[in-house]
Amino acid sequence: MAEFSYEILKTIGVLSVSPKGWNRELNLISWNGRSPKYDIRDWAPDHEKMGKGISMSTEDLSALKELLENIQL
Repeated sequence: MAEFSYEILKTIGVLSVSPKGWNRELNLISWNGRSPKYDIRDWAPDHEKMGKGISMSTEDLSALKELLENIQL
């Protein structure tokens, strides 16, 4: 598996917590030294392990926000 690096630049918030203590978080992350992206994924309490997630540009996050504002729950 290829090496990669990440730096959590800003923790925006926790969406949920699993029974095992992992947090599903929205963060601003720089992957491999690239421009930061908004990221939703599960993290172990120490941020040393992570689950699968999705990274979005500012434009993608803005479009998602607009879509979410228009749905009825």
